[in-house]
Amino acid sequence: MKNPDDLQGIFLHLHTIMLKKHADYGPMNISGAPGGPMNGLRVRMYDKLARLNNLIDTGDTPNYESIEDTLLDLANYAIIGLLVQRGQWEGIPNGE
Repeated sequence: MKNPDDLQGIFLHLHTIMLKKHADYGPMNISGAPGGPMNGLRVRMYDKLARLNNLIDTGDTPNYESIEDTLLDLANYAIIGLLVQRGQWEGIPNGE
């Protein structure tokens, strides 16, 4: 990285996105996912990675989300996974 201070801006952006999306979706899209929370996250992350791979491999320009949006979503899904594992996600009393 060129400047370690750039991390703070990314962390704040991830935080803002997480809070806004959580307000829209609520906790049950994760805690009530078919197959369990971690399975739901795995499917979401797989879809994002498949999209990223396709865009990189084909060189196509995204129609909707940018590659940056995809990476931000993946980062937040990883954070949600940590919250689930630690029992810190609503509806997940002891992690999974």
